[in-house]
Amino acid sequence: MLAACGGKEEPQTAAPAEPEVQAETEEQQPEEVKEAGEVNLYTSRHYDTDRQLYDLFEAETGIKVNVIEGKGDELIARLNSEGENTEADLFLTADAGNLYVAKQDGLFQEIQSDELFKNIPANLRDDENMWVGLTKRARVIVYAKDRVDPSELSTYEALTGPEWAGRVLSRTSSNMYNLSLLASFIELNGAEAAEEWAKGIAANLAREPQGGDTDQIRAVVAGEGDVAISNTYYVGRLLNSADKGDVEVGEAVGVFFPNQDTTGTHVNISGVGIIKHSKNVENAIKFLEFLSSVEAQKVFAEGNNEYPVNPDVDWSETVKSWGEFKEQNIPLSILGKNQLEAIKIFDRSGWK
Repeated sequence: MLAACGGKEEPQTAAPAEPEVQAETEEQQPEEVKEAGEVNLYTSRHYDTDRQLYDLFEAETGIKVNVIEGKGDELIARLNSEGENTEADLFLTADAGNLYVAKQDGLFQEIQSDELFKNIPANLRDDENMWVGLTKRARVIVYAKDRVDPSELSTYEALTGPEWAGRVLSRTSSNMYNLSLLASFIELNGAEAAEEWAKGIAANLAREPQGGDTDQIRAVVAGEGDVAISNTYYVGRLLNSADKGDVEVGEAVGVFFPNQDTTGTHVNISGVGIIKHSKNVENAIKFLEFLSSVEAQKVFAEGNNEYPVNPDVDWSETVKSWGEFKEQNIPLSILGKNQLEAIKIFDRSGWK
């Protein structure tokens, strides 16, 4: 029948072409999306600043950033469990100690990017380029301005003296920030001196350790103690909060950089590595190059009052107000290597 009426139907033979062209267009669209692709990030950071950067990267590249959040140790356990079946491309976490553990567990692959290495100094990268730092923070002494004259302050070690009995506040000894701080002392001063310090602080604590760094700062202002060991950016967040009460807390404390005449102030990082079994390595590298760029580093600096790792980026005005300081001069990988010994020392020290 089709042959018999073929002549009459011939003018309509072009009609099917339209849906065929449409079908090709529909097939091309997912291909274009696939070209941009995605990158899957496991992160222990939970900041609005970070989300802002993910959105900027997506807008600039079309690459979708899928985010899984959790605590650093929990995400490491998850990555170990998932193995080669993981969907993760990147692991971003606070503290070089966590990065060291992830590297030791074989979770990372070597990063290869001239642009990334140009943006991030060698001392803020793993010596085998398994991870790179993205932001810095100093662990300092925060003091009550109305009760402590900064001339009374000098070193971390001085806080173990009898004049500070019942006046010191800190997180628990199991907190990664404190483990890395003690790990740095093991490297700089030896294990025996590090243990003396831990015991001395434990004896001088104003209360049993509880809460995070912000809680310690609030407790200083409330009069529960006179000084606290804290990361700098927590003070910055209080000072730049939309909450008037937070700002008042931030303004009531001062920031003191210890050990300026000796070993320098302890500095740690937030850093990131590319997962060994990543399925989107090229996108992961593009993402890291973006995060180390001047554009992104300015957002880290201004939005979260962290120290940028890119030397071409200026500090925020809040951070500048605290002044420049001498940093500890040790490879950050040491913080991970000394972590187990730090745990043992804390366990013996009586610091809960």
